[in-house]
Amino acid sequence: MNIDALPPNRLTARLGFWSALLAAATFILFTICFVAVFLKPPLFVWTNFADYVASARQNQSIFKSLAQLSMLLFAPLYVILINSIHEIAPPAKKVATRLGLAFGLLFAVLVGGFYFVQLSAVRLSVIKEQWGGLEQIVQANPYGALAALNMLGWTLFFGLSSLFVAPAFSGSRLSNLIRWLFVINGVMCLLGGIGYMLEITALIFFTINFGMGGAVTLLTIALGVSFRRLEKQATS
Repeated sequence: MNIDALPPNRLTARLGFWSALLAAATFILFTICFVAVFLKPPLFVWTNFADYVASARQNQSIFKSLAQLSMLLFAPLYVILINSIHEIAPPAKKVATRLGLAFGLLFAVLVGGFYFVQLSAVRLSVIKEQWGGLEQIVQANPYGALAALNMLGWTLFFGLSSLFVAPAFSGSRLSNLIRWLFVINGVMCLLGGIGYMLEITALIFFTINFGMGGAVTLLTIALGVSFRRLEKQATS
């Protein structure tokens, strides 16, 4: 899909531009907060719930909450962004983009729900030191039920959404770049899911933190540029 050749739609272009811009901002904010948490000693690595309780009592980082908030905001922004892409996709590609939107909705529900739980129920329980029932829902526990659902969202559904949307882009250099960034993101997400199921920590760290994180940051910036061009066409 060559966005520059499409008939202008001002509302679609504006929604696409702002959702892409804000989505890029959330990932940049997340990266800053992730580095801040990673570099702040002592870095907590899950061993058992008792150790988590001891660590949570001593360390309550604002950067962790900001990182979670940024991903909570990214979830609905992604839905708006993919819906905007679906609106301007050629008719022959709308089946694929509709599937991308459907998988994007599943991603947003799982990931958005997970981070809302962390910012509300988990955060307040830690503050009040009410530890009952937290073991299976805290983000720090990689074997928790909610952590698994969160990874399902980031790996399978986010990956499939990216791969189904990718073929809608072709033509200009920018559109080709966007297509390949969607493909790279989809592959990184699916590989991250395999790493999670097989407990290959290095694969998860590389594909999710570097592969997916880098691809999404560049992708949202590139989409912002494309929608900005479309918006200028609509106002000219």
